[in-house]
Amino acid sequence: MSDLATLAEAGAVDPLVGHPPDYHVFHNFIQRCKNLPAITTAVVWPLTEVAMGGAVEAAAAGLIEPTLIGPEKAMKALAAKIGANISAFPIVQAETEAHAAEAAVAMCRAGDALALMKGSLHTDELLKPALQRDTGLRTARRISHVFIMDTPAYARTLLITDAAINITPDLEDKIHIVQNAIDLAIALGIPEPKVALLSAVETVNPKIQSTLDAAALCKMADRGQITGGILDGPLAFDTAVSAKAAQIKKLVSPVTGQADILVVPDLESGNMLAKQLEYLGGAQLAGIVLGARVPTILTSRADSAETRLVSCAVAVLLHYAAHPAMKV
Repeated sequence: MSDLATLAEAGAVDPLVGHPPDYHVFHNFIQRCKNLPAITTAVVWPLTEVAMGGAVEAAAAGLIEPTLIGPEKAMKALAAKIGANISAFPIVQAETEAHAAEAAVAMCRAGDALALMKGSLHTDELLKPALQRDTGLRTARRISHVFIMDTPAYARTLLITDAAINITPDLEDKIHIVQNAIDLAIALGIPEPKVALLSAVETVNPKIQSTLDAAALCKMADRGQITGGILDGPLAFDTAVSAKAAQIKKLVSPVTGQADILVVPDLESGNMLAKQLEYLGGAQLAGIVLGARVPTILTSRADSAETRLVSCAVAVLLHYAAHPAMKV
């Protein structure tokens, strides 16, 4: 198992390519939540304008019923400063980020919250209590992060994993990473997601570990050890998203040119890929952590309130997909 990594914290986003105003992918997620009940959500340390505003807007949109966890006086002062009415939200007093994270995890374990949402604290501070074996939110699954992307140049929903949690995942880790992403894609309305296992080349090379892992994962899918998606790899990025590139390289595959999920070899390559699409491609990103008892809405401290809103919508869809008594 690889080590736990924290999300790279960027400055305020100043993309070089503008994004169209219609949010052609993200809009659909929010619309699908319109007839679903809001989910109770433990919002941890919302002590910046964006963090507080995101929680308030998600509540106003009917996505979450937030419980605000942190220093009550400071949270009320911030809400007053930005003109947000939080009088209807329960507040749990916590003097430190660590105590706030522990209280939020305890709420989720007790069933008092159906999702966990990061405010303005560090990612590792939030996830540390969640990963405790006896008191945390662990399941049999390895936890992993997925960037859900609204990319102007790509008509499909695009998921990138794992670019934020697992640093150098081994084959066992990747089994969980792939299955987590497939389950999320299905919850988002993609019935049989196409999974591209990325590397630098399209052939198996014993000197490139990611190609060996890709080949093994594809065979595991053939044997039913990974279910719900169509896997192919190794694939380079161009052949995963461009049918023309695949044609030139004479690759015939149900995945090439139409991948829904990009599984990256490691955190570094994934984080760079996601940030390149964001800054140079005008993409919008939402973030979610999978594999725990509840969805964890894990965004960068620099993310906009709008991005946090979409991340909340993803958590709502994921929650109800996992609870068949209330179908999406």
